[in-house]
Amino acid sequence: MSRVLSIQSHVVSGYVGNKAATFPLQLLGFDVDVCNSVQFSNHTGYDGGFEGDVLQGDQLRNILKGLKRNGLLQNVGHLLTGYIGSESFLRAVLDVLKTLRSSNNGCRYVCDPVLGDYNVDGEGRFYCPPELAKIYRNEVLPLANVVTPNRFEAEQLTGTTINTLADAKEACKVLHDLGPELVFITSADIGGNTGKLMTILASKRTMSDSAISDEIWRVDSPIIDGAYTGTGDLCAALLLAWTEREPNNLQTAMEKASETMFSVIKATNDSTGNTVGSRELRLIQSKDFIENPPRMFKAVRVE
Repeated sequence: MSRVLSIQSHVVSGYVGNKAATFPLQLLGFDVDVCNSVQFSNHTGYDGGFEGDVLQGDQLRNILKGLKRNGLLQNVGHLLTGYIGSESFLRAVLDVLKTLRSSNNGCRYVCDPVLGDYNVDGEGRFYCPPELAKIYRNEVLPLANVVTPNRFEAEQLTGTTINTLADAKEACKVLHDLGPELVFITSADIGGNTGKLMTILASKRTMSDSAISDEIWRVDSPIIDGAYTGTGDLCAALLLAWTEREPNNLQTAMEKASETMFSVIKATNDSTGNTVGSRELRLIQSKDFIENPPRMFKAVRVE
């Protein structure tokens, strides 16, 4: 397995950002180089707030210089990005990608465009400056191989309101046209199953003899009550891992990622109370689920 450079948020306590992505990737056979876009005491949902620092674009470029000068970027086969809080840092990420591809043109970029989400009342909100959506759309996604937005993020990036499966398919098409050949729309309640099923929709675009072919799959799983942080970060890491391990079998990759996600969230729900701290993902306790996802879901081909 090749190395992953993961640029995401970091918390001292809890499991979001790099804390949610690194352990699963390592269990699945990847060496992970970690760069923290922010370093906080805890995630931002705690009643007592948080403390910490935010990395700026020039600081990321300085880290890049050190890695390049010491020859530490040669074997990086994947770039994974998550939460990014400023325009300068997002553009610095593009410099990182350019540098990685200068020594390995096949470096795969998996972009989790963390913009925001819907709350339990169905209200959408941004986690970062809304203007980042335009930069993702115009500058980042044309360079990405894989993109993993949730429903809210897919809507912001495509201008499409996603209420039905047809809407989701249209959003996938728009995202493909922007650049990525592999699109995952995660955490989407679509197709008339609101409140009962969570859908992950995957679309793979291939070109052969100038002909475009789109392969679309969906996986449905029951919704587990509660609000859990770090699930998107975990999901992006699992999709990176399983699409690398199963490069010609999108169905299996989706099933493995979905089964692990459900198992980790269920383990968290089963062992915790109802406070913010108690809903931190039980990643370490879910080691077996990550390495050997229990068979429970079937991906269905969408025509």
